[in-house]
Amino acid sequence: MNFKKVYWLPILFTVILSACSPKIRTPKPETKKPEEKEKPADKKPIKKFSQASVSLLVPFKLDELNLKTATKADIEKYAMPIDFYQGFKLGLDSAAAQGLNFKLNVFDTQDDNAHISTLYKNERFKESNIIIGPVFPEGLKFISTYSKENNALIVSPLAATEPTEFNNPNLVSIVNNIGLHGKKVASYIAKSFNPANTIVVIINPKKSEDEQFAAPVRNYLKNSTKFVVQEYASAYTFETKMIKGKQYVVVVTSSDRAFVLPTIEKLYKLKNLPTGGYNINLFGHPNWVKQNFPTDKLQNLNTIISSSYKIDYKSSAVVTFIKKYRYKYGFEPGEYAFKGFDIGYYFAKLLANHGEEYKDYIVKDKYKGLHNNFSFIHDEKLGYINTSLILLKFKNFALNPVE
Repeated sequence: MNFKKVYWLPILFTVILSACSPKIRTPKPETKKPEEKEKPADKKPIKKFSQASVSLLVPFKLDELNLKTATKADIEKYAMPIDFYQGFKLGLDSAAAQGLNFKLNVFDTQDDNAHISTLYKNERFKESNIIIGPVFPEGLKFISTYSKENNALIVSPLAATEPTEFNNPNLVSIVNNIGLHGKKVASYIAKSFNPANTIVVIINPKKSEDEQFAAPVRNYLKNSTKFVVQEYASAYTFETKMIKGKQYVVVVTSSDRAFVLPTIEKLYKLKNLPTGGYNINLFGHPNWVKQNFPTDKLQNLNTIISSSYKIDYKSSAVVTFIKKYRYKYGFEPGEYAFKGFDIGYYFAKLLANHGEEYKDYIVKDKYKGLHNNFSFIHDEKLGYINTSLILLKFKNFALNPVE
């Protein structure tokens, strides 16, 4: 089965050669010859690419979109891969402007593993120096066998899935998994609060996705700190156990709005009782960033949320990107355009700077992007995992970075 859309977008740039000025030699008076020092070993020369081949696998599926009947949700679903691709292309262009040629192969996966399998015989795909995508977890699982058999590096650009589900040593996980969020929150609590007068309360409804966030928080605080850690299924059960004079750090592990909204309301009332409330500091699930909860109450509870991204629209780099995106595509960049740019620019720079040895520098080259920051660790079984996370706190009715 052939792909319905396959693009080859070469990006060619001029190599600028600098001239050398003549050397002037000045005779030196004879002196006693110094003892020769042992010369350092010559560094291994970097094998630069004359042209780097990048394959981008995204589920455009534009043939399925009927504009006459499509809902807003349908259009947004199809807009995501386009937005990501256009941002990625700008990132590649920005890196290429510094001297390296890239050959970009764009494949529409149709979000279908059968389509992905046809790539294995495609010469342009097989010659890729790096593969970005597939976007969704099922496609990443499917391509893992090919990746391991051919030692091909696969970048997971958008999936927040635990790397253990792929078990691929050649996988690069960009989006932080929920376990990393839990550890980030727990380490901040350990650093910022005094266990002598603080009780940590985990509100955990015990659904599987809730437990994924609760487990690293619980394990870190119980095994590495002296905090008293209590756990309840709801804020209403927690209320009956509260002690006046204690400081409470409450971690709500759910992202289910039907559960979270009344929990926030209850905690707000407990903190603001007419007879004197309890000292409560709230930590929320990372998915709260995209949800609509009462900001005034979250701010009153000193709410902090972990996140893998934050766009500073006052940044000159962000302003420049938006202008370029508008000029090239005629409309505003969305969230996925920023993600695409950061991924495209970072990996293109790795290829340009380190050539065939670029994999060795994934854990060395840190990156502060428009949207994401990258700081990778390497696991021999799970691949490269981005550990860069930020904490956001509600202040002045907006989310602002804590650190």
